[in-house]
Amino acid sequence: MAKKKEIVIKRGSTFSAVVYWANGDNVVRKAITGISFATGAPVLEIAAHGIPNGWECAITLVASPKQINAKNSPPGEGDYHKIKVIDSSHIELNKVSPVDGSGRAWPAYTTGGFVQFYEPINLTGYVGRMDIKDKVGGTVLASSDADEGLKNIITIAHDVAQYRSIVTISEAATSAIAWKKGVTDFEMVSPSGVVTKLKLTSSGDETDVDPVRVSGEVTTNS
Repeated sequence: MAKKKEIVIKRGSTFSAVVYWANGDNVVRKAITGISFATGAPVLEIAAHGIPNGWECAITLVASPKQINAKNSPPGEGDYHKIKVIDSSHIELNKVSPVDGSGRAWPAYTTGGFVQFYEPINLTGYVGRMDIKDKVGGTVLASSDADEGLKNIITIAHDVAQYRSIVTISEAATSAIAWKKGVTDFEMVSPSGVVTKLKLTSSGDETDVDPVRVSGEVTTNS
């Protein structure tokens, strides 16, 4: 998934972040049987695709229009597009415009092609947890742990059907934040107790913590 360099919480606004967890060792490929541009974006026909809404996919081996194909083999991070699910047999590349650099429309679909994506992890029975601290091993600033009392402002909910977790901090809680910077780990705990850390930003390598920044509130109530 495409990641930002830091997690930004806007003071005075509800913070919400969607976390997708995929099995990076298992690529799923589904055959494309048609491509339409009727919506102004490429709509791909893929029988029983099973792809969650908002998932990221790459396109390969389409005979025409070749412009839709990943530029790298195997596809790199920049070749993946966040998809919009139309129905069980159609997805849309919502942010892709089917024109070339000269403004010419892509040619019509002819044949072939695959959509590929990393296998979604089934979140049934998993528990998410997250602490924001002032530094690694430092003081807890915000937490999803009820034992942290007034610092327990982070809510983590799982949408099992869509293979995603939603992290939320309410507007009231962000309004009360006095700190400006911190670091965090997001962890998933399996039903058997296995803990897996998920990297939420592109900062550092996969073992590093994620930086958090709180931005100032622009509008205040009098």
